[in-house]
Amino acid sequence: MHFKRRDTISKAQHSLDADQVLNLITNSLNDDKAIDVQAIPLAGKSAMADFMVVASGSSSRQVAAMAEHLQFKLKQSHVDIIGIEGMRQADWVLLDANDVIVHLFRPEVREFYGIERMWADGGVEEVVRVSADA
Repeated sequence: MHFKRRDTISKAQHSLDADQVLNLITNSLNDDKAIDVQAIPLAGKSAMADFMVVASGSSSRQVAAMAEHLQFKLKQSHVDIIGIEGMRQADWVLLDANDVIVHLFRPEVREFYGIERMWADGGVEEVVRVSADA
């Protein structure tokens, strides 16, 4: 039996840059009526991504729906999703879109963890509000 050898295995690459992925994500969250959408630039703070987006949904159901919509829109745009965690409970959903990390919370869970305060180094000017209601 003869098997063909694959010479190269390559990961699918998306054509969107980090800013475009950020725009896609924040637009999707705003369309889904996310609460207090914030984008945090991670340049110089972490090599894991270029941006972190933090947003809230009014319930676990809304958080899960926002995550599902994001996942669908990112896949439609050929953006690789490295992982998604927390969908079962949907109190805190983490979606890793490589260049942009997304944290979706129920409001009380977001307040408890205070994740944007941890990454902003006390510099409020570094956290950019991007929601339509701000």
